[in-house]
Amino acid sequence: MPRLRGERLVSRSMAVAALLAGFTAGTTATRAQAQEAADQPFMAGAPLDLSSNARTYGGFRFAESMAYDEARDLYVAVNAGIAQDVIPNDGYISLINPDGSAHTLKWIGVDRNGLTLNHPLGSDIVNGLLYVADINVVRWFDMASGEPRGSVAVEDAQRFNDIEVAEDGTIWATQTGTEESGTWRVYRIGPDGEASVVVEGAPLARPNGIAFDPDGNIVVVNVNDNAVLTFSPEGELVGTEHAVDGGNDGLVVLDDGTKYVSSVRIGTVSRIRPGEAAEVVASGIPSAASMAYDSKRNRLLIPMNNWNAITIVDLD
Repeated sequence: MPRLRGERLVSRSMAVAALLAGFTAGTTATRAQAQEAADQPFMAGAPLDLSSNARTYGGFRFAESMAYDEARDLYVAVNAGIAQDVIPNDGYISLINPDGSAHTLKWIGVDRNGLTLNHPLGSDIVNGLLYVADINVVRWFDMASGEPRGSVAVEDAQRFNDIEVAEDGTIWATQTGTEESGTWRVYRIGPDGEASVVVEGAPLARPNGIAFDPDGNIVVVNVNDNAVLTFSPEGELVGTEHAVDGGNDGLVVLDDGTKYVSSVRIGTVSRIRPGEAAEVVASGIPSAASMAYDSKRNRLLIPMNNWNAITIVDLD
């Protein structure tokens, strides 16, 4: 019996040593970052200065995009999880009730059995499938069971940001890229998996949110300016509008052509009615990212990235 206890102690010691060795290799940069942060003046967080039509709910991990599941009347929040270079394959999907309470906090991602979801960003629900952009891959899942149903990788893509999916399964995706204009792209991925670049460079300026308009055109917003760009499916620029603020991320286009644009940098939501100038309809929402629209309640669903929360904005 004493020998067995000793073996257990040795085994535990070896496991701890191995774990510490792994941590040491991965935390050198983290320590440097922590020291750099410690050299800065301390700052406490301030209460959110939300407009009166907005409510915020927490409990997420880098929620980047949302979608509305009309069939079950639930909100879908896509969480990137822990950073990919710290914990690979940590993305997960949450289901939220319309009152803001949790339905299933980890619906897709409660385990990793057969699941790859590394750093998911944009999402869309079409024909009972949840499509999710995951680095240079688009994955889709069954909305009834949550099971993975397929994926397509685009080898020359750096990282997809937002996506919009047509009824026939054609995927339109933005690549925000770097400050190099050659990396600013809109991709088209056909139902057969063939990918092509439809738009590249200016007037894109780090493109982010993407959506269809009622005429079947492709609308894109930029992070680097306040332009709201409308392209034909062939990539021809057919119209330019402007949100109130720049630094834009989320985009919702209604059936009547009204556009809602969220600024991830400023924290406002602009509304652009057809033929009218943009107006701010919500403010004080930090890191307002890729929005969705609840058509039953006429409200916007806004994830807040590293604030690990979502905001619901009721519209008039």
